[in-house]
Amino acid sequence: AVYMCEVERHHPQVFQNQDRESFSHLKDPLPAMVGVTYELCAGIVDKSGLSLEEIACAEVLEECGYCVPLTGLRRITSYRSGVGVTGSRQTLFYAEVTDEMKTGEGGGQPEEGELIEVVEIPLEDSMKFAYDETLPKTMGVIFSFMWFQNNIAPKLPKK
Repeated sequence: AVYMCEVERHHPQVFQNQDRESFSHLKDPLPAMVGVTYELCAGIVDKSGLSLEEIACAEVLEECGYCVPLTGLRRITSYRSGVGVTGSRQTLFYAEVTDEMKTGEGGGQPEEGELIEVVEIPLEDSMKFAYDETLPKTMGVIFSFMWFQNNIAPKLPKK
């Protein structure tokens, strides 16, 4: 969806007077990178019998490569996203990870269309990152950085 919005912004003529049967191919496609966004680790709640916490831990392992125990999760809140399209409910958890918890490569499931690279943002750059409009990110990312700054950062040892 992000990629298609960029296509429309750069090549509005592609979407004018088009229907599914006559939709033309883009002669000068944009690089795939324009569709890449910064997102939180996430997953669909579709595994019956598993709690939200169990699904969250599985997603952290699959997408980021860290084995987080259930006791290592802290539930922050639930909120609605995609309210104009899906109205889905998301639950936000916080987990701290260490190098010792790294047990896999992460990266998600390419066969499911996932292209995931784990990105570490230094604490001192976190709010600059959150508010940088040139870096495409979800509202959940911005909210999580603000939550962290208000709830965790003040308790960290000062340098």
